[in-house]
Formats: sequence, structure tokens, C-alpha cells
Amino acid sequence: MKMKLAVVQFFVISLLLSYSFFMLSNADSSSCNGKCNVRCSKAGRQDRCLKYCNICCENCEDHCVPSGTYGNKDECPCYRDTKNSKGQPKCP
Repeated sequence: MKMKLAVVQFFVISLLLSYSFFMLSNADSSSCNGKCNVRCSKAGRQDRCLKYCNICCENCEDHCVPSGTYGNKDECPCYRDTKNSKGQPKCP
């Protein structure tokens, strides 16, 4: 009986920890979503801008996105320095 209780407790604790990690990862991505929505608000190809902005934001450890809708990339060196396979800037 004690063994079953220990297994149930372990399972419940595992679920709670998994949920906590899930919520933390979603918090980061929602932070990027909001910043990228502002960044891409005036883009001609908004879907493409949002895709690459979110990729860049999530890859940078500080989840930095430059302010405004264009330029200001010096505010976020990781965002600024991320390049595509052709060596051109990846982040909008």
C-alpha cells in the first residue's frame, strides 16, 4: 500500500513540475509575441515578419526585440547579429 502511495505522489509531483516548466516557457514566448507584434505592426509581409521576429527573439537569451517598427537594432546585439544561411540579417 505504501508503494502505491509513493508512486502516486511521484506522479503528481512530476505533473506539477512539468506544468511549471510549460508555463515558464509560454511566458517567454508570449513576451516575444507582444514585442514582435509591435515590431511588425507596419510590415508589408506581417506573417513573415512575425515568424522571423519570434524565431530571433526566442533564440536570444534575453528575449530582446528592438523598439519601434524599424531600425534600433543596436539595442539588441543578439537580434542584430543573427544571420541567415546567406549571411544576411535574419531578424526584421
